[in-house]
Amino acid sequence: MSRIEFYVLSSSSQSERMLAACKLALKGWRARMPVFVRCQDEAQARELDELLWRFKADAFIPHDLHASDPQAPVVIGLDDEPASRQGLLINLQPDISPHVGHFSRVIEIVNQDPPLLAACRKNFRLYRERGYDPQRVEL
Repeated sequence: MSRIEFYVLSSSSQSERMLAACKLALKGWRARMPVFVRCQDEAQARELDELLWRFKADAFIPHDLHASDPQAPVVIGLDDEPASRQGLLINLQPDISPHVGHFSRVIEIVNQDPPLLAACRKNFRLYRERGYDPQRVEL
């Protein structure tokens, strides 16, 4: 069963949420896990793609959009089915991925933006109802 974690940021900044996604993708890739970042829309996917190139000057994160290379070490997509199983899902959408069971670990990045906070609280309850034991991690 997937390990579910809610990483909670103290701010409501969308840019801090995106930076947290980059840091977690780097950490997952360095741990040799396939990483899938589930974005809200194409615009956010393109923004994350750009940010992964420049967020850390001394690190290279091999990544690509799902449409271009679904086998990349770090894949940026929407509701696409992951090509790799048992990796890390970083969820930036406000709802639960339909592919949760394909991953050994799922990270939901929560900030203090009221609509996102409400959606993540709902997701926390839904994971519990589905038999998962979600954990909260303060960042």
